[in-house]
Amino acid sequence: MEFWPELPLQEWENTYRTLHLWTQIVGKVRLSLTPPLNHWWHVALYVNSRGLTTGPIPYAEGAFEIQFDFQRHELLITTSTGKNASLTLQPETVASFYAGVLAALQSLGITVKINLKPQELPNPVPFDQDHSHQSYDREYVRRFWRILVSSAKVMERFRGNFIGKCSPVHFFWGSFDLACTRFSGRPAPPRPGAISSPAYSHECCSAGFWPGGNGVDGPAYYSYTVPQPAGIERETGRPAAAKWNPQLSEFILMYDDVRRGEAPEQALYEFLESTYEAGARLGKWDRAALEV
Repeated sequence: MEFWPELPLQEWENTYRTLHLWTQIVGKVRLSLTPPLNHWWHVALYVNSRGLTTGPIPYAEGAFEIQFDFQRHELLITTSTGKNASLTLQPETVASFYAGVLAALQSLGITVKINLKPQELPNPVPFDQDHSHQSYDREYVRRFWRILVSSAKVMERFRGNFIGKCSPVHFFWGSFDLACTRFSGRPAPPRPGAISSPAYSHECCSAGFWPGGNGVDGPAYYSYTVPQPAGIERETGRPAAAKWNPQLSEFILMYDDVRRGEAPEQALYEFLESTYEAGARLGKWDRAALEV
């Protein structure tokens, strides 16, 4: 159970909301300095052996990286010049965290300006004015990271069985979810919105994990196909606990149903494969050309 720990939403929701905003600050640093990639892939964070990382970000003197270390509970900023900085991850306001990150970057000769408005959140308060979100529970953050590690392992296996265009397994700080997306190779009908338009420019099936919210009262795995094929809501996913959610228009598998099973990794893999198969079959993807 160490690899699939409990993560009840109500027990860590304040920490979750604070950490969400902290990752947005770090993610926006990457967004500001990294050359654009299709589908917003240049903004995501990545799961690693210690937490979440930006990967290398270019700047005038070379490259730097920002890592949330959820083992030592530090924010580490390392550079190709050998100069480093760190901040302790502890209960503090979003405004204080933002000021600390900015000061640490400046101490390393890194100049960056970010949009201070949080993304994809209701009633956003600019980072430098947010004095209400200030929780950090080390134990629940560690549990969240352990789930990301275990989930990413399965998602990498899922990704490896596809030879068409596929995203990395990456963490989007806007929606605070770990995701992997397969593409059919065909353009999708245009969507409005600065985020949605490039994100869903091509037909895709996306699956991932997030801690819950938006009517889902706990951590869960999801899977959806864009554009939504006719009849997909009548398909049956695996394992049996996987259900179509009509409010979200996607398949949902609650994390607790995975962690309590005899083989959590296999249950998650079956969910990823069965829901992809439903979307690709109904969407008439050229599966023979796309799958191993």
